[in-house]
Amino acid sequence: MATPNHPYVSKKKKKKNQTPETEFHSELTLCSKNKDLRAAISLYEIASSQGTRLNQYHFNALLYLCSNSVADPSLKALALDYGFRIFDHMLSININPNEASITAVARLAAAKGDGEYAFGLIKSMGKYRLAPRLRTYDPALLCFCENLEAEKAYEIEDHMDIMGVSLEEPELAALLKVSASTGREGKVYGYLHKLRNSVRSVSDSTAKVIEDWFCSGKARDVGDVNWEVGRVEEAVSRSGGGWHGLGWIGKGDWLVKRVNVDSTGRCRGCGEQLGCVDIDDAETERFAESVAALAMEREVKVTFSEFQEWLEKHADFEFIVDGANIGLYQQNFADGGFSISQLDAVVKELYNGSGNKWPLVVLHNKRLRGLLENPSHRKLVEEWMDKGVLYMTPTGSNDDWYWLYAAVKVKCLLVTNDEMRDHIFELLGNSFFLKWKEKHQVRYSFVKGNLKLQMPPPYSSVIQESEKGSWHVPVAGHNRECKESFTTWLCITRPSSCDAFDEDPINVESSENGHATYTLPSLNPCKQESFRSGHGLHNSPESFQFSDNKAASLIGKRKERSPSPSRPHHTPNDAF
Repeated sequence: MATPNHPYVSKKKKKKNQTPETEFHSELTLCSKNKDLRAAISLYEIASSQGTRLNQYHFNALLYLCSNSVADPSLKALALDYGFRIFDHMLSININPNEASITAVARLAAAKGDGEYAFGLIKSMGKYRLAPRLRTYDPALLCFCENLEAEKAYEIEDHMDIMGVSLEEPELAALLKVSASTGREGKVYGYLHKLRNSVRSVSDSTAKVIEDWFCSGKARDVGDVNWEVGRVEEAVSRSGGGWHGLGWIGKGDWLVKRVNVDSTGRCRGCGEQLGCVDIDDAETERFAESVAALAMEREVKVTFSEFQEWLEKHADFEFIVDGANIGLYQQNFADGGFSISQLDAVVKELYNGSGNKWPLVVLHNKRLRGLLENPSHRKLVEEWMDKGVLYMTPTGSNDDWYWLYAAVKVKCLLVTNDEMRDHIFELLGNSFFLKWKEKHQVRYSFVKGNLKLQMPPPYSSVIQESEKGSWHVPVAGHNRECKESFTTWLCITRPSSCDAFDEDPINVESSENGHATYTLPSLNPCKQESFRSGHGLHNSPESFQFSDNKAASLIGKRKERSPSPSRPHHTPNDAF
């Protein structure tokens, strides 16, 4: 079917009995692979004139080539002309488009500035029983944003929300830019917070959009000087830290700088302390409910309900301990087994470091029975049980559900090296799980018998809005010479509003024995947690290293939390 001068005619002898459709298919595939629009159009013209039967794959390959060629000025006119002709041909012979077809044609429409046509294609997908994807919306959305048609862009965002399609950084940056360019300060504020929820750090192009807004005349005029400090502080506490969401604070010029943040979270541009951001109260409750619901589906419902009831009565823990994870740490050698000495070291240091409060150790029934059957371990385990530190999960259960639920529900720290990547954690999704982990997970290591606890970082590398109305935006970068990633920050302050707020200093005090006491970010809005380092501070403010001393005892059925050393021991029958 192809002419002898066609560049993709095989020099080898053609296969016998090859149909025109098969020949067209193979040559079009080669054109697509080589991104050769002109050759593909030539094939299409010949196939059309010869009445070759075309299918959805053929039309999609042609539409793909056309949509990918509009960026080339020498091919744009040809791509647009043939792209729409090919799509009309496809519909005229009753071949239904799929999502890829619609996306390709939407890109063609956007290339000629027709966002309405691109959006109309998305609205028509229902009759083909197709669901749009983010890439399907992008051409129309970005076209409207580039043309400063803000209201039409917002309409597309609303449609995406209805269809369950989430915006990502490029789309949010485009919406922020069109909102800033058209003077919609409320929308700008909203999109900054949507960025805060969606990304940990922004690209340099997004940072430029943010800088341009804060340096504009419109940004200078927005805001309110009559703010109640207490109301703002309460909103920050309720949100989990790092933002208040009440609106622009203050009036006047913004000072925008690119700066670094030190290891403690102190901004080197304005001196403000960045927060360690937690999920907010509503998210915490939803998270706990999600964990409980999934646990109920996979565990014996009655036993997990009993744990929930027990936890309601004993919800004053500062630490939850994944006992199996610690006991089995680095035990994959010939004589390795469950290391009760490692678990004991962790429990003892948590007790000593949190003002003599016992942690809650979650351990499986089978593991606990094995420890009690070992005479050298029995006494220590019974002491733990006597003090009410140990919760035994039942036979057939997965103890992961128990320690995760406890840490979320009680809003305390979780000591484990488990990265929580298993399928059970995937069921929870990533909407706020990663943020929660960063704030609440304590990792550990044992180096030459010494325990080192890695506390949560002192600050979160996310967009933050302070009580003073200032903003700090992490900007991702890459050093080409050393091939390493690094983060700079946009420090955006309003000197006039900052004067109205007093800055709290980092609280570093001396304890009775001369060791430093570091006040950690509040896990519960109603209280502050502090952790005493009895053996010095190593490497970073959030890393504490302790000696591996022989352990003090800990718990089982929870009793009083007194540190008294003399208590009657439970027998194995009492435990079960």
